[in-house]
Amino acid sequence: MATYKILITDNIAPQGIELLEKVPQFDVEVAVSLSPEELKKKVKDAHALIIRSATKVTSDVIEGAKKLKVIGRAGIGLDNVDVRAATKKGIVVMNAPEGNMVTTAEHTIAMLMALARNIPQATASLKSKKWEKKKFQGRELYRKILGIIGLGRIGSIVADRANGLKMKVIA
Repeated sequence: MATYKILITDNIAPQGIELLEKVPQFDVEVAVSLSPEELKKKVKDAHALIIRSATKVTSDVIEGAKKLKVIGRAGIGLDNVDVRAATKKGIVVMNAPEGNMVTTAEHTIAMLMALARNIPQATASLKSKKWEKKKFQGRELYRKILGIIGLGRIGSIVADRANGLKMKVIA
């Protein structure tokens, strides 16, 4: 039975690593914060490379990867991977374009609420042993207008959440 070496060079969810480690044919190595030279040495015998945004997979790294078949990016962007060099060498490059969509949209709504309700300022005031209730009443989001520039995947989720708050969404 063949064994495949999987190299993980950025922090990913422990549950994901555990799933890979359960497969008997996978030899999983986690090595984060590698220098370019260390990465070149480690990836030389790897069949798969799993990254996030910190690892830079340059043409130099790809050239030295003798057994590499796939580069998996846990996230959306691929600007830290030389896709052209990988493709030229027959290495599949894939990402997770929907991986953080809901999280990002919900974070947007959370920041919108924090802004409308003066939460950072109220928190700072409270931490300095003050309670200035009238100063930090903020504004309701109900029936407010939210303009969204770019109604793509994330923008659409933001619009859906804003509609749930009975906001008027324009895009």
